[in-house]
Amino acid sequence: MAAKNYYDILGVKRDATQDDIKKAFRKLAAKYHPDAGGDEKKFAEVSEAYTTLSDEKKRKEYDQMLLFGGIPGADFGGSGGRARGYGYGGAGGDWQDIFENIRNGDGAFSGFDFSQIFNGAAGGRAASNRPAKGGDLTMTIEVSAEEAFKGTQRKVTFTVPSTGEKQSLTVKVPAGAVDGGKLRYRGRGEFGVNGGERGDLVITTKVAEHPVFKRDGADVRMELPISIWEAALGAEVDVPTPDGTTCRLKVPAGTQDGKTFRFRDLGAPNVKRKGVRGALFVTVRVKVPTRLTADERKALEALRDADTRTYREEVETNAS
Repeated sequence: MAAKNYYDILGVKRDATQDDIKKAFRKLAAKYHPDAGGDEKKFAEVSEAYTTLSDEKKRKEYDQMLLFGGIPGADFGGSGGRARGYGYGGAGGDWQDIFENIRNGDGAFSGFDFSQIFNGAAGGRAASNRPAKGGDLTMTIEVSAEEAFKGTQRKVTFTVPSTGEKQSLTVKVPAGAVDGGKLRYRGRGEFGVNGGERGDLVITTKVAEHPVFKRDGADVRMELPISIWEAALGAEVDVPTPDGTTCRLKVPAGTQDGKTFRFRDLGAPNVKRKGVRGALFVTVRVKVPTRLTADERKALEALRDADTRTYREEVETNAS
């Protein structure tokens, strides 16, 4: 009996969509998965088919194989001979080497000797029985900025595509977690084939923005509004920190808008260096009143009239 091609194995048409392929695989995998008492050989067969057809590049190369005679029984070059097709139910053979190239990310014909097609079976069946590690699964969890600063836990539930079963685990988000950070849980991904180990579960943290603090890795940046009086005369201002406490900033007299002050070890925990924290950078923003009382206006006008400083000398000199 001629071996089936991957489309036949999954029971889908050649023009099937990725969604059709995924649905067909999940149904068959749930039926044949060894952990559920199914047929291990059948499970390996549908997994092999899904591995290729679910990847657009591999599927395209596989379709090219079929056009070149990869279907069992196809005739090569009018020679009257039969090409040995690849399949679990067929005679086995050298097409396995081509598909090994596809799975390894090489071109379909990379390093393949076409003369082997007409030789005896060369151990293709043994290659198809090799243990293969399952693929990684991915998911994203959202945490607040405060949770990212201090660390938190989340109980998550995910579905294993090959079996459709739901699994749960508690995710420990470390203190100092960053937006886009990765947490890897080994052995919690897709099931392997032929006794291969499970893949991993990779979780990406999505950290919400904080209204005051902006993250730069372990460093934290913020802007601190001060009045023109504080900037001109100097002041001491309480500044909030990411851990919920405050620190005292001494603003020197004559501080200009945009001046940045650095506080060591008051930023976020460094997830890559245990026990180390980043810095807190505070940039002052001088706020000018938009409304003045009569007395304030009078006082400012008196200060202006008494001021003999030249503030635009550099601009006027360079412009002339």
